[in-house]
Amino acid sequence: MTEEQRIELEAAAFRRLVQHLRSRPDVQNIDLMNLAGFCRNCLWKWLKDAADDLSVELSVEQAREEIYGMPYEEWKNKYQKEASPEQSAAFEKSSRK
Repeated sequence: MTEEQRIELEAAAFRRLVQHLRSRPDVQNIDLMNLAGFCRNCLWKWLKDAADDLSVELSVEQAREEIYGMPYEEWKNKYQKEASPEQSAAFEKSSRK
């Protein structure tokens, strides 16, 4: 595999992951953090970091919209729920590691 092919495959896998997360707004970010140690917010921050590293102009709002598929505030209003005490406790426990 060439370097260009590897980059194309990684980009395709990333796009598929983002599309999958967009199709599952029922899955809360705190659930992703508790299970996998990353969430949609991590993805947009990583995307923004990569843009900065490559000197590509990308605002925080644009990076969020790339991941969420809509303005972040709109996604939060439509889909984000208050974390349960159990979710919050699991997050606190996992973030101390």
